[in-house]
Amino acid sequence: MSSELTLLPHTPWTRIRTALNWINLSTPLGLVIARLGGASVVRRGRGTYLATGYRFGFPVASAFTVGSVITSKHDLDYFLERPVLLQHEDRHCTQYAFALGVVMLPFYLLGVAFSYAIAGDHSSYNPFERLANLADGNYPPPRTRFSRKP
Repeated sequence: MSSELTLLPHTPWTRIRTALNWINLSTPLGLVIARLGGASVVRRGRGTYLATGYRFGFPVASAFTVGSVITSKHDLDYFLERPVLLQHEDRHCTQYAFALGVVMLPFYLLGVAFSYAIAGDHSSYNPFERLANLADGNYPPPRTRFSRKP
């Protein structure tokens, strides 16, 4: 597969989202995290960046988003083959705009804790992951600890 990334066009909303994520400092924080992790950053369009080759093992995920920066240990081809995963992560970019940027991080962690308490995983009952569409993020359908078979 070609390692070419087609820039996605802006919409009126993505222009607002981009500005909000710069103003609320989540995009600058995302770029700093990506650079500290040794990732290569490219513009993806719609005000987002894709940072590939992240070398730290935390967080444990195929990708994570801070502001308008989608970061991953994987290379560009990984995402070109998984456009639905990019849509999932793009929804997180919007969540940062709505949740006042870096203020979203403690709320996200509360969502993780709630989901672990109910389901034993970080995603099933995490409202941020559910609103970004669990299936698009390659997460299993929601379940509880009580619905699992021994």
